[in-house]
Amino acid sequence: MASHPLEPLNAEEFSRTAQILRRDGHVTDTFRFASIELLEPPKQQVLAWRAGDPVPRQSFAVVWNRSDNKTYEAIVDLTGDTVVSVEHIPDVTPNFTVDEFHDVDEALRRHPDVIAKLRDRGITDMSLVIVDVWTYGKALMPEKYRDRRLGWADLWVRETPDGNPYAHPVPGLKLIVDMNTNELLDIDDGYDVGMPAVQGEYVPGPWKGEQRTDLKPLHITQPEGGSFTIDGTELRWQNWSMRLGFNYREGPVIYQVAYDDHGVRREIAYRMSFAEMVVPYRDPTFDHYRRTAYDIGEWGLGFMTTSLELGCDCLGEITYVDAVLHDSTGAPYDIKNAICLHEEDNAVLWKHVDPATGAEVRRQRRMVVSCHVTVANYEYLVYWRFYQDGNIECEVRATGIMVTTPYAEGADAPPYGTVVDTRTYAPFHQHFLVARLDLDVDGSANTVVEVDSVAPPVSAENPYGLALVTQSTPITSESSSARDYNWETQRGWKVMNPDKQNRHGTPVAYKLVPGAAFPAMMDPSTPQYLRAPVIGHTLWVTQHDDDERWPCGKYPTQSTVDTGLTEWIKDDAPLEYADVVLWYVFGIHHITRVEEWPIMPVDTVSFWLKPFGFFDQNPSIDVAPTPKADGGACHTTA
Repeated sequence: MASHPLEPLNAEEFSRTAQILRRDGHVTDTFRFASIELLEPPKQQVLAWRAGDPVPRQSFAVVWNRSDNKTYEAIVDLTGDTVVSVEHIPDVTPNFTVDEFHDVDEALRRHPDVIAKLRDRGITDMSLVIVDVWTYGKALMPEKYRDRRLGWADLWVRETPDGNPYAHPVPGLKLIVDMNTNELLDIDDGYDVGMPAVQGEYVPGPWKGEQRTDLKPLHITQPEGGSFTIDGTELRWQNWSMRLGFNYREGPVIYQVAYDDHGVRREIAYRMSFAEMVVPYRDPTFDHYRRTAYDIGEWGLGFMTTSLELGCDCLGEITYVDAVLHDSTGAPYDIKNAICLHEEDNAVLWKHVDPATGAEVRRQRRMVVSCHVTVANYEYLVYWRFYQDGNIECEVRATGIMVTTPYAEGADAPPYGTVVDTRTYAPFHQHFLVARLDLDVDGSANTVVEVDSVAPPVSAENPYGLALVTQSTPITSESSSARDYNWETQRGWKVMNPDKQNRHGTPVAYKLVPGAAFPAMMDPSTPQYLRAPVIGHTLWVTQHDDDERWPCGKYPTQSTVDTGLTEWIKDDAPLEYADVVLWYVFGIHHITRVEEWPIMPVDTVSFWLKPFGFFDQNPSIDVAPTPKADGGACHTTA
């Protein structure tokens, strides 16, 4: 039984959701579940809830009928054992599922037309072939198939049964498939330039030589265990408290982040997560023009979350949190070790050396909440870090295997990528991540201000031109809330509470310190941009609405236009003294490198949330010194 309104659904609740919908005749054998998740209670209800209050449970399911391709949304009252509502949602396509990914791979590798096409290219061992299915934007779908749940597929061939699955693409050949029936509708055969011999294996083998052997062991130990506690879904560490959630689409969700400021619980964020990831490939050639992924909206970070291993993915004194999800029949399954919790040393927190009294130094620790996600060829490693000085860092690392494409013997490589191997290039692409940050800085009545650093001109007051000031521009309503990073002014954004002041008389605030921001570099009339105009700006601000969760709309699969952010802001809701939500767009502008082949070292990006007048002084001034290696303390006084 759940002890808090925001606890994720458990295995029994997934099963009961499917059972109740079948029992009442809303789901039959031709239906599949695209998603089931906790129907989160309205924010105000959660904030009003107290320990010991009832915990009503409702689930929200999206199902589709494979026989007629119709989509339905259902709300199930798990407490009352009833179906609250079932609604047909016309003209939408739910997210693709892991089951379908594997079913298409199996079905098309056995298809005689696929076997024949590959035989013509000299590929005869179908056990080495991989069918990698992608979703479409509707504008790029063949017109005659636009009423179907449609996928298109790349083909890859392993060199050996244990070889790199993405080392050898079959160029110029795409399969078009009905995802409901696994019917091969068409084979798009554009060209054949052969498959060059490449050094594409990343597991150590003879051609790579010997592995390094000159590293001594590195041990990270905490003989007394970690300094944090986990009680149900509530995590506490140092002065931080928060609740952990998990769902199929966002993966980890961090709720109700607060800081204990000398006995006073102070709110910082109600809910933080990733709401979308848009990955357009910036290559107009046959192999890539339809390749734009919505890894969150079309597939789901939760569904793609993988189990973590001690010593490999996580190092030190680790506590793992398992996750529960469901397959397309509604049956639950576990993801063991889905989230890693640990604290880690992060060098010096603060230090000063005084000539008279010597050094005062404090080492820094941080609390880390992390998970790893595998989306076909790519891995995304997500880290939320909480610091002793009140900072919050969100870091994402991208690794895995780049998509590559051969080109013809004697031809120049296309200019849309980098040559990484023999007759092989890796196309340029972009990873746009959208972080949804529902901040409540000392409460929900907040105002967002844009802060620019400005150098006034030389004048009588500024004779040497040294003056530097900041200018703050309030973001007053949603119609003006799409903002862009400006390097020249080192722009940032503060979420402040005008009604709460620190002892210096300034409003308490948290500052979004931008990182990894880059422009879309895309014509706004293109099909890819029309589906995801959120990528056109660094920051968007909206007034909180429980129903506004997905910045590219609930159903970006096979979409044509945005039904998310740009629709929400049309009512121009006021944003001053309001419950605000920030949508921060950042990521990787991936100009591919030779050094990222055959497997990428992690590419690391991040942004920060930093207290800005939230505290009266440095909140880590009370951090105790750590012992020196010789047993003394890292300061000079007793």
